[in-house]
Formats: sequence, C-alpha cells, structure tokens
Amino acid sequence: MFRSMSALPLEAQCTHRAPLRAESAQRMTIVLVLSALVMLAEVVGGYVAGSLALLADAGHMLVDVGALALALLAARIAQRPATAKRSFGLLRFEIVAALINGALLIAIAVGIGLEAYRRFQSPGTIRAGLLVGVASLGLAANLAGAAILHRGHRHSLNQRGAYLHLVSDALGSLGAIAAGVVILTTRWSLADPLISVGIGLLILGGAWRLVKECVDVLLEATPSHISLPAVHDSIAAVPGVESVHDLHVWTVTSGVVAMSGHLVVKDPGANQRVLEDVQGRMEEFGIAHVTVQLERDPTCE
Repeated sequence: MFRSMSALPLEAQCTHRAPLRAESAQRMTIVLVLSALVMLAEVVGGYVAGSLALLADAGHMLVDVGALALALLAARIAQRPATAKRSFGLLRFEIVAALINGALLIAIAVGIGLEAYRRFQSPGTIRAGLLVGVASLGLAANLAGAAILHRGHRHSLNQRGAYLHLVSDALGSLGAIAAGVVILTTRWSLADPLISVGIGLLILGGAWRLVKECVDVLLEATPSHISLPAVHDSIAAVPGVESVHDLHVWTVTSGVVAMSGHLVVKDPGANQRVLEDVQGRMEEFGIAHVTVQLERDPTCE
C-alpha cells in the first residue's frame, strides 16, 4: 500500500502564494484608510442632509471598515506556517473572515430595508444638494478602492468579501446621488427610501453568493469549477488502474484544491508510474495537493 502526495508538502506549495497574500494585504491596508475617511464624511453629511440613502451608505461603510480590518487580519494570519497541530496552517481563517463579511452584508441589507419602510411611513426633509455632493465623494472613493482590490478578487474569497463591500458601497453612493438628483428636480422625497431598497436588494444578492461559497468550502464540497465524475473518469483511464473509489475533491482555502482517493492496481510494479500519471492528470484540473492510496483489492471501500 502506497501513498503519493504532490512533489511538495502543502506548506511548501503555499509558500509561492505568500507574495500574493502580502500584496493583497497591502492593497487592503490602503483601501481601509480610504474607506475610514470617506465614512466619516458621509456620517456628517448624511446627518446634516437628513438623507437615509447617505446614512445607510455611511453605516455600510462603517461595517466595511470593520470588514476590511478583519480581511486584512485574516490575510496576515493565513501566512503563518503549518505546525504539527495544524497541518494546514491557518489558511481557512480567510474563509471564516469572508463568511463573517458576507453575513454582515446580509444584515446591512435587512437593516436598510427596515429603515426604508420607516421612511416610507414618515418621510423627512432632505437637503438634496448636500446629499449629492457627499455621495459623489463617496462614489469616487469606493470606485478607487474597488479598483485597487479588483486584481485577485476572483482567486481569494477573503479579498472578494472586501471587494464586494466596496462594490456595494459604490452602489450605495450611486443610489444616493440618484436620490438627490430626483429630489432636486421633482421634490419627491420618497425617492430616497425607494432607491435604498434597491441598493439593499443588490447587496443581498452578492452577499448570499459569497456566504454560499464560504459554506461550501467549510463543508468541503467539491469546487464548483471541478466535475468529480470527470476527475473519476480521468483517473480510471490511467493504464493499470482497475477501479477508483473513496474519491474526494475539496478546497482548503482559495486557490488550494486537494484530492484524495483509493485506486485498485493489480500489478504493484506499476505503482510508481500510476502515481505519476495521476498527479499529472490532476494538475490539469488545477488540483495541487494529491493523496492516493493504492490497493491490490478494494479492501478499504
């Protein structure tokens, strides 16, 4: 019975990712400072203008500052090396941070909806000119922050969580500007809570997708971009492999996919060739961490 892992242990495999995480942490630090400054401006402007859309965006940015700080902390912690107690290190802390950020986004969307309902019942006076000015400042800052985090957001759920916060903030600022323009031109103050509801729904959609992806990772589901039957068929097609069972493919953290499985190989002399062939085929699927158990008979099935 033999076991084969990829040529490098997981810690070594993840070493080449350290510069990417360090670069991601630098980007998030810049965006964190920028978001904090804009949040303060929107809090003051929203209070003076009496705008729910602007105050909702400021409240969202307040959570964003905490979310960015959490994402930054997670990126730092994930760089710590593996230990005998935690053989995968703390890589999944990034997934936990992304899950928390997604849950916060859902809470924000619900809160905006509740406050909008109250405003529908009792609309207040809104200083639309101030609303448009402050919201424009927020929009510019949010777009700048989103541009900074755009690179790599598809490869890291942690960074994607921070990126979605900024994108939803940009939508909030854009909605606040739209509300201000409508109020300036028509004096229809209900535009403010109405647009806020639309913003909340957009935030809710993105947050739900993020939370779902995080839960899938924590439950060790097969990554959505990998077909488990295709992996099975690829391994079963290796010459010398009689059958494949107990096959698993899961995500350790963003960009780190692992696979384990049992292969029935009647000829022990073919073991090394089979192992190398399987590892090469798994690389085609983007699976870097491979563990294979070879058996003469399916005794462990």
